[in-house]
Amino acid sequence: MEIGTIGAGDFAQAFAKRVLKSGHKVKLSNSRGPESLREIVMRLGPGATAGTREEAVACEMVLLAVPWDNVPETLASLPEWKNQILIDGVNSYHGKAGTFTPADVGNLSTSQFIAELAPGARVVKAFNNMPVPNLEADPVVNGARRVAFISADDAAAKKLVETLLKAFGYSVVDLGNLRDGGLIQQAGGPLAGRDFLERGE
Repeated sequence: MEIGTIGAGDFAQAFAKRVLKSGHKVKLSNSRGPESLREIVMRLGPGATAGTREEAVACEMVLLAVPWDNVPETLASLPEWKNQILIDGVNSYHGKAGTFTPADVGNLSTSQFIAELAPGARVVKAFNNMPVPNLEADPVVNGARRVAFISADDAAAKKLVETLLKAFGYSVVDLGNLRDGGLIQQAGGPLAGRDFLERGE
């Protein structure tokens, strides 16, 4: 499978490394175009390519990894979604480092808000408990597996993302739908940025 990314910052690059290690391919994209990603793709190695956002969105599974304040404009600029899985890896904070304030989208979870902005996409929330250093690190720590949380309204899409995260080496915990599970995971929620490990039997 080839997985696209909308955004190519530290988080998307850490995700890309996991994708490649699990035997899949990755197509990175950003707002500046494929040429700006040449060095990153060379550093990632075989299986990584750069593309336009349109090319990235054409992949079966796509990671959204842009700053929260850029989300509406970014999603509005993309072609129509045709049932692709959109992994919402966005940390929903306004502002830049040091001035973060959690986003308020009324009665919705931020993933529900993203789903409304991306009709036709099958949105799955993931990665909000995992800062970049943890995503880059070995998923097994002293014999315990790092926990990844997922939430979605589409059961089949959630299962596919769960399979991917297990291939990454994580222990996956299903938090339910985009509203309830999303609120628990998202910025300001009780699981955001928390590092959990699970020991096997």
